[in-house]
Amino acid sequence: MAQNVRGVIARAKGQPVSVETIVIPDPGPGEAVVKVQSCGVCHTDLHYREGGINDEFPFLLGHEAAGIVETVGEGVTNIEPGDFVILNWRAVCGRCRACLKGKPWYCFDTHNAAQPMTLEDGTPLSPALGIGAFAEKTLVHSGQCTKVDPEASPTAVGLLGCGVMAGLGAALNTGGVSRGDTVAVIGCGGVGDAAIAGSKLAGATTIIAVDVDDRKLEWAKGIGATHTINAKSGDPVEAIKELTGGFGADVVIDAVGRPETWKQAFYARDLAGTVVLVGVPTPDMTIEMPLIDFFSRGGSLKSSWYGDCLPSRDFPYLVDLYRQGRLDLDAFVSETIALDGVEDAFDRMHHGDVLRSVVVF
Repeated sequence: MAQNVRGVIARAKGQPVSVETIVIPDPGPGEAVVKVQSCGVCHTDLHYREGGINDEFPFLLGHEAAGIVETVGEGVTNIEPGDFVILNWRAVCGRCRACLKGKPWYCFDTHNAAQPMTLEDGTPLSPALGIGAFAEKTLVHSGQCTKVDPEASPTAVGLLGCGVMAGLGAALNTGGVSRGDTVAVIGCGGVGDAAIAGSKLAGATTIIAVDVDDRKLEWAKGIGATHTINAKSGDPVEAIKELTGGFGADVVIDAVGRPETWKQAFYARDLAGTVVLVGVPTPDMTIEMPLIDFFSRGGSLKSSWYGDCLPSRDFPYLVDLYRQGRLDLDAFVSETIALDGVEDAFDRMHHGDVLRSVVVF
């Protein structure tokens, strides 16, 4: 039987969100209904509200979530009612050319629930990243549910559903940070700080945090940065080189996603070093650079989508590290809020007052 629950809706571009009654259908084949326990407030949700993703309003926002499986549909075998899961937006198909090449983290045909969730009047909702978890319950494809240790705090581990995983994966998966490396991270919000945490976890000896906000740089030090640079105080490229023996960093991660920060990342890396773009640029941004600089420096220029993660592999591993005290996911939780606090949380996020606000049900 369909259920009525409360959820956060963005009805029009740039308009404040509202908490409304939404209708959750019974799960169909391959689907699951999840009772949401927590959901982080991510920049992507704000992009949806601002029309920066697409114009398929109304949106059911929220995607960085953890919860308990309530019911499953026909044919579901990977989860069962009562399982504690983290939701993800990379439910791999297992059949596309990437999956068949043994690289499912690049899956080109990921799954979402086939049925729509709706408003009470029957208007279909577009769930953010195919999840829609600023709601008491949500309908997802069963492949979007990754079972993890039920003793873990949902408030903390739910953040692996997007931003924290993107940053950790940018360092661990895409950047391939390893023992003894020097790493610079440009942009110290939630994703950048997660890249710092991932670099520390991988054994990097020098981890340089770059931002224009001293408050964020202090947060980065608490996460694992060994050095900080305020880019307002001088050329961050020269500062990074000074801290790396004049060579530049082995891996530079751009967690901002602007032409100027990408150029800084490019020129701040060592010869044959790696640049990782994990910050999201807007479609109108372009870069013009001398082609000879690409030829003469070698190395790798990479983009990281969701940290090149494979949820079934990475989520349980990272949750285990969290449970062991080796990965401090709690440090990313700046505050917990109620469902009706999302609009105010967007404002605090926009002004850089928090790493993550987390809705707790």
